[in-house]
Amino acid sequence: MAENENGASGQQPVMPQMKVVGQFIRDLSFENILARKPVDGEVQPDIQVQVALDGRKRGDSNQYEVISKFNITSKNKGSDAVLFVLELEYGGLFQIENVPDEQLHPFLLIECPRMLFPFVRRIVSDITRDGGFPPLNLDNIDFVALYRQQLAQRQQAKNETSAPTN
Repeated sequence: MAENENGASGQQPVMPQMKVVGQFIRDLSFENILARKPVDGEVQPDIQVQVALDGRKRGDSNQYEVISKFNITSKNKGSDAVLFVLELEYGGLFQIENVPDEQLHPFLLIECPRMLFPFVRRIVSDITRDGGFPPLNLDNIDFVALYRQQLAQRQQAKNETSAPTN
C-alpha cells in the first residue's frame, strides 16, 4: 500500500454519490391577468422571482425529497399592474450516499436544486409562452447565496423569538 508524505496510507476518500430517482411538478398555477384586464399604454414587464427551498428525508433509506418553490410575478413598470403570476413547486427524489451528516443539509438545498433547475427553467419558459407571453428564460440562480440567505433569515427569526421582552 502506498504512503503519502504524512505516512498515511493512500486510500481514496469516499466520494458523495447522488442519483435522481424521480422529479415531478407538485403544484402549478398560472394566471394571465392581462387577458382579463388589459393594460392601457405600452407594456414594460418587470419580472420578480422568489425562490424557497425545502428538503426532507423519506423513510429509513437514503432517499430525500427536495422541493423548489418559485413565485414569479410580472408587473407593468409604469403602472404596477400585474400582467401574470406563475407559481410552481417542483420536486425531486434523490438517492444520496457518502455525504457526512453535517454537510447533508447544504447538499440537499444547494446541489439538488441545482440539478433540477434546467427542468424548472424549461417549464417556466413553456408555461409563459403557452400563456400568451414571450417565453421567460430564468437567469441562473446562485443556490449557495440563496442557502446562506435562508440560514440568515432563520437565525434572525430565532434571535427575535428568543429575545427577552420588557
